[in-house]
Formats: sequence, C-alpha cells, structure tokens
Amino acid sequence: MSTRNHVVVCDLGRMEYEPAWILQKQVQQRLIAAKRSTPAEVIPHVLLFVEHPPVYTLGKNGDNQHLLVSDEALRQRGATFYHIDRGGDITFHGPGQIVGYPILDLDRFFTDIHRYLRELEGTVIDTLASYGIEGRRVDGRTGVWVGPDELGFERKICAMGIRCSRWVTMHGFALNVATDLSYFDLIVPCGISDRSPTSIEAESGAAVERADVQRELTAQFSRRFGVSITELGGQEARAFLDAYVASSASVGSS
Repeated sequence: MSTRNHVVVCDLGRMEYEPAWILQKQVQQRLIAAKRSTPAEVIPHVLLFVEHPPVYTLGKNGDNQHLLVSDEALRQRGATFYHIDRGGDITFHGPGQIVGYPILDLDRFFTDIHRYLRELEGTVIDTLASYGIEGRRVDGRTGVWVGPDELGFERKICAMGIRCSRWVTMHGFALNVATDLSYFDLIVPCGISDRSPTSIEAESGAAVERADVQRELTAQFSRRFGVSITELGGQEARAFLDAYVASSASVGSS
C-alpha cells in the first residue's frame, strides 16, 4: 500500500491533555525527520482522535483574560489549564467532544494553511449535514458555526487551531457532540464574547453516539483529502504509535 496519501487513524479514547500534546509533537517530529532524510522517507500521515477530561487551552497569541475564573474555580470543576503552541485563543475540551489531531505533511497535499483550514472546516460541515445540521463558515472566524436562524445568532459547534512546522501540521479541531456547554461559561470562547457554543445534540434535539460521528468524520476526511485510511484503536493504536515514534532514531542513519 502506498504511504504517500495514506493516513493511519488512531482512536486513543479518553486521554489526558498533556500526554496527547507530547504525542502530537513526537509524531510531527517523526514526519519532519522522514521528509528531511536522504533519500526522503515516505511514511503514513497520522490522525489522532481523543476525548479529553475537562481542560482549557490557550493559544500562543491568546489573551489570558479570556479565562474568567481562578485556578481554584477550575479545580472545583475538575478542569485543568494549558498555555500551548497552537494558533487561536482559548477553548474547552471535555467529555462528549471529538477532538481530532491531523498530523499531515502538507508537502504531499498543498502548501497553503488557509486552504488546509477550509478543508478541515469542510470535513466537519459535511459530517454535520449527515445529521441534518447546516454547518457554515463565518468570515473572519475560524471553525464551524450553525445559524443564524430562528434560534438566534450563529453558534459555534466546532473550534479549530493548528500549528505547522516545515509544512507538517499538529493540533486540529474540537467538535461538540454531547458536550456539557456550561464549561464554556468559564471562558470567552475563542475570544468571541457575543456568540454561544452549541453541540450536535443541542441542535438535533436527539441523543447521538460519539462513535458514529467519529466514523462519519473519518469518511468525510478521507474524501476531502483524497487519502486511504487505516483505522486502529486501543492497544493496537498505541503499539503503532510507539513503533512509529521509536523508528525516528533510524531516519537518515543509512
């Protein structure tokens, strides 16, 4: 199987934020090392799916004042906080949310960050359509929105923020499926104070299986980016990632 346009999708289940962040960096560095080796080594891209315990993350250019509560208030909600290396402002990750971290070598696709973000948004918009939800883009605001409609102004259903090094991406998107939206009351989500978050369940008025949404996301991602997919979960996914990262020591040594 050709690895040039192949993505290994790893479902890591529930995972704390910091080890997932470290893992992303390791996978990103593995892809960078491979493309810089002589001759260049072509290895699969990786898409990580995780569900984090409650955590707030602030992008490198975000405003600390958009976290509206103290460290003690965060502890009382069972939440943690990280100032991280992606673009964008502050957002929330937690149970009932699908967080996707595509780690792609854009040299194999297109070297255009804006197009990359639009394709990620399109992946989510197409996924929402399968649930009868009309997702849309809003000029000047990254992510996916619902409305405006009879329920009010536009509402953010999916946040996005990325980092790219040598055209290899990390970080990604957070799609609210059945998220407890009250967690967003503790922040100014993405630095936008005049709009509210929403979720697939809130918009559809029905219970939705997270696993079903993830399968649809994977299918739409494959179609949008024109890639073949291998899906791994549990111990199989972790074993693949351990081997993937560990193999970096041999890159360029031959």
